[in-house]
Order: sequence, then C-alpha cells, then structure tokens
Amino acid sequence: MSITQNLVQLKASLPENVKLVAVSKFHPVEALKEAYNAGQRVFGESRAQELTAKQKVLPGDIEWHFIGPLQSNKVKDIAPFIYMIHSVDSLKLLEEINKQAAKHKRIIRVLLEIHVAEEDTKHGFTPDECKELLNSKAPFNMENICICGIMGMATNTDDAEQVRKEFHMLHNLFSEIKETYFKDNRDFAELSMGMSHDYPIAIEENSTIIRVGTSIFGEREY
Repeated sequence: MSITQNLVQLKASLPENVKLVAVSKFHPVEALKEAYNAGQRVFGESRAQELTAKQKVLPGDIEWHFIGPLQSNKVKDIAPFIYMIHSVDSLKLLEEINKQAAKHKRIIRVLLEIHVAEEDTKHGFTPDECKELLNSKAPFNMENICICGIMGMATNTDDAEQVRKEFHMLHNLFSEIKETYFKDNRDFAELSMGMSHDYPIAIEENSTIIRVGTSIFGEREY
C-alpha cells in the first residue's frame, strides 16, 4: 500500500479527539510530501539537524513536533518554528526552551516525558521526579513555555497486558497532575502515548496524541 492509502486507512480508524503525529524521521522529503498531499499536516522528528533541513523545504503550514531526546544546545535550532516538544526530561532543558522561545517572542508548547517502561534505554522523569519538578514551582515562572501534558512510551514487548498497564499508569499520572497542578488550566490536556505497534491500546487508555511512523511510511531508510 502507498503512504496515501496507509494514511487514509489509519485516519479513518481514529477517534475524533486523537491527533496523529506522522513520525517522519529518517524518511526522505518526498515521502513527507506524499503524506502532506494526502492531507497530513502534523509531523514528528527526533533529530534537530534533520528537522531544520526538512522544515526549510516543506510547506509553511506544517505543525512540527519534536519527539526524541533533545540536547540543550540544539534547542536554538528548532525554537523559531517548533510547535510542540514532547520529550522534556529535565529542568535544564525546560529553562533552555524558555530562554530560546523568549528570543523569538514565542511560547513553545511542551510535554513532560515520563519513564514508565521496563527499559533503561527510555528517557524521562519518574512520576515522583515529575511531581518534585512541579512542586518546585520553577516551570510556572517560565513565561515562554506552555506545559500541555505528558508523554510516555510503553515497554517494547508483545505482552499487551504489560503495555496496557503502563499506559494506564500514564493516564492515572496525567489525571493526578491535572487535578493537583493544572486544575483550571485548559492548555494541560495532552497525553502523548502510542506508536505504530501499540497505539490501539494507547487510545483505549485515553491517549490524545499518537506518534506513528512505520504504519504510514513503512520501514525506515537509514
């Protein structure tokens, strides 16, 4: 099936309240153009250099999401145009995003990345570290960021119950943080979880943003 067919089929299966981020990392500009021509406007990249190169040559109405580990020194490259950064995993990174956003007179949307998977390779705050950060009040003094929710990845396993348990934990944490720190804040509304292999479970567990690459573009071209 073509990228267009994959997209049409996938979008038809999604609830209205779920945003699809087409994960285009390692795929050529031509592949993104085909997805764009099929109506997709939200794309996710995980390397600042690749993202800025693509952003320069693709249409200006694309909503770019940064979804991978982000080094503080790369924030300046994406700050002029990035719509949302999903992978905030430290106070230092939050401060740098705020600083670079201020330079461009922008407010950048961010998600706090939470580590729930049983894998050391995944990044993110533990649930307790996330609450400590919010208790410190430091993020609430940053005028050029908007904390819109949390992001997380489940363990890469065929055990659907394990995956569901982790997504369920993320949703419970989202609800707790919303109630405790963002009760009257309408911006705090996003739970980014679910990828090509597990997004149906993520949606059942109340994900609002899914990050899907392989099911749209096929296997990556390295």
